[in-house]
Amino acid sequence: MIGNKPGPKRVLIAGGAGFIGSHLTDRLLAAGAEVTVLDNLQTGRRENLAHLDGARELRFIKADITDELPRKVTGDRFDQIYNLACAASPPRYQADPEHTLLTNVLGTRNLLRLAEAHGARFLLTSTSEVYGDPEVHPQREDYRGSVSCTGPRACYDEGKRAAETLTFDFVRLGRVDARVVRIFNTYGPRMDPDDGRVVSNVICQALSGQPITIYGDGSQTRSFCYVDDLIDGILRLMALECDQPGPVNVGNAAELTVRDLVERVVALTGTSSPVTYQPLPQDDPRRRRPDIGLAQRLLGWEPRVDLQQGLEATTTYFAEELRRRPPDAGEPALAAAE
Repeated sequence: MIGNKPGPKRVLIAGGAGFIGSHLTDRLLAAGAEVTVLDNLQTGRRENLAHLDGARELRFIKADITDELPRKVTGDRFDQIYNLACAASPPRYQADPEHTLLTNVLGTRNLLRLAEAHGARFLLTSTSEVYGDPEVHPQREDYRGSVSCTGPRACYDEGKRAAETLTFDFVRLGRVDARVVRIFNTYGPRMDPDDGRVVSNVICQALSGQPITIYGDGSQTRSFCYVDDLIDGILRLMALECDQPGPVNVGNAAELTVRDLVERVVALTGTSSPVTYQPLPQDDPRRRRPDIGLAQRLLGWEPRVDLQQGLEATTTYFAEELRRRPPDAGEPALAAAE
């Protein structure tokens, strides 16, 4: 099968210095792969890879996938290409919506063409945001979604939908062997304290003694998957040998409200921070829960880390991060309950 050659893998990870990408880098290096990380460091951080400094099998290239790919990339050979290159939190992707959209369209096209040229298997990290503010619950892969194409989140939501379209068009034309994973809310160590997502917001506010912000009345739901479980699902999907399976949801099917999450974090940290309420941002999904039946059947995958265990590990990480922040670093960014 195209792009799944035997022996050690030569792997390109676009966005490999990000929260999820750095964990994927760890796992692939541990499995004996030679890994090239391509990242523009817009939202990725070199600190996420600092523990790998000196690793002979790791190469880092600073570049933007919306531009022509550098010769260091096009002149190499890869067996697998992972596309994780896009800001994923609302304040980050809304800060430069044009770049967000082009990252998903032009960037994905550039990587697909590279995969075609190398005969590499390609994996696109898509998102539960393709379902928008869903009218079907839980969300299955065959649900077409309820997405605003003109709202402030559209640069990301519609960008990912377009990236999926491009990927499956390349597959239909026989140009690449590709996999598409739809990622639901993920959390864990190496999240940026300032990225504005609900887990990082709530934990950092609690640890800092700041008021904890809930958007809306807190009844909106999310399903939180610990990053180690997500990486396991991604790797299983990339290694899957079968006919094109279509998009595959990977996330935790345990649904809880944002208010429930806040109560868990308050109990975990022992904070005395008050809870404040702000208006719900435009197009913020009211409910979000994956149907993971396809991942269970195809990949033999399901999440193993329960929420309490994951929140403890994430809180420990953020406590250390906040201790290292300079006194004038400012407060964590506030944003929607992503």
